[in-house]
Parts: sequence; C-alpha cells; structure tokens
Amino acid sequence: MSARPTAYDSPIEVVALDADDTLWHSEVYFERTQRRFTDLIRRYVDPDLDIDAALVAVEHRNLAAYGYGIKGFTLSMVEAAIEITDGAIGTDELAQIMASGRTMLDHPVDLIDGVDDTLTALATAGYRLLLVTKGDLHHQERKIAASGLAQRFERLEIVAEKDPATYRRVIASMGVDPAAFCMVGNSVRSDVLPVLELGGHAVHIPYHVTWAHEQVDHDGTVATLASITELPAWLAPP
Repeated sequence: MSARPTAYDSPIEVVALDADDTLWHSEVYFERTQRRFTDLIRRYVDPDLDIDAALVAVEHRNLAAYGYGIKGFTLSMVEAAIEITDGAIGTDELAQIMASGRTMLDHPVDLIDGVDDTLTALATAGYRLLLVTKGDLHHQERKIAASGLAQRFERLEIVAEKDPATYRRVIASMGVDPAAFCMVGNSVRSDVLPVLELGGHAVHIPYHVTWAHEQVDHDGTVATLASITELPAWLAPP
C-alpha cells in the first residue's frame, strides 16, 4: 500500500470514484470482444498485419466523433474491418461484429470484490461520495442503475472527458477546494494526473487490463493501492 501524504492543506472531504474497472468490471469484455474481432477477420488480411494495432488506431482517430464506450468501439470495429480488409469483409462478419457490440451492451454489471463494503466504510467515516465516469451517457446511466450503487453517492457525474477543466467544474460543484478532493480510479491518465495538476489528491487502483488509450508514462510516485478495500485505511488521518 502506498503511504498517504502526511501534509494536507485541508482534510479530504470528497472522495470521487471512477466506475468502469474501479467499481465494476469492464475492460475484460472489450478485450474478449477484440479477440473475437481479430479471429473473425484474420483470414482476410496479411498474416503480418497487427490487427490489434490497426483497430486501436481507428479507435483513437474516432474518439472525437464517437466518444468513449461500447457504441463507439463497435462502430470502430466495423470501420476497421472494412478498412484493413480493403472492403473484402463480408456482411455476415459485419453482422457478427455488430452482434458482439450488442452483447457487451446487454452484459450484466459485475461489481469488483470489496466495492460494497468499501463504500459503506467511506460513508461511515463521513466522506462525501461522488461518482465520476466517462462514456456513453445512456449506457453509463443504465450501468449505474443496474449496479445498485446509485444511492450511495451524493452526485453522479457522467462526463465526455476527464481533463483538468472537467475536474475543476466537478470539484466546484461540490463546493470544496481541490485540496479537499480525492479521485480514485484505475487510470493514471484520466483519474490521477489531471486531479494532481489542480492540487487535488488521487489514488491509482490498477486493473489487470488497461486500454491502450489510458496508458501513460509517469514518474512512479503516484499513490497506488492493490485493492479498493485498502482505500478507507489509506484515507484515514494519521
């Protein structure tokens, strides 16, 4: 467990948590679908072609238009399939790609072990809880409702991007200074660095699969916990 900083300008009042791969499993389903995508179109392309890299490039290119989430991922798979096979991909395969996206959308929400008890412990300790997640608005709303966790949070924020401007707005909406705000999530790029830039606090809880777009180099000093169950003790005043 990473040591909690010993000096705070003010006590932490608000604990914000990411959703996908912090509260419930998500990326494993993207990874599984991507493996099926690769297997589906491999016979159409040169054996030396890195299909995964080609799909990631299309996803990144489309982020501004499609945003984050399963719907954008599915559209990018269709676009990549047509592009990297030079249009040779068949309609049956395209239908299978679309069906795999629908399967992901319909998948039940599977909470990560320890989440429910951790939220209870944080609330009991007096922290104000906030959920901050990015992605498709409709699907994220569905997942939050299906998780059974919505009532545990003071506010629910579904945002288009997690950048300093977004966090500045979110922190202001809670009526606290950045020094009283702590963000917790599985992505250093989205959940940690932008908050630290504002003078807030952030905790990284790695998930065993990380989307390529969320990978980022950092100096290694980011506070990191092995499990969300360690969070209440990390936050506890010394």
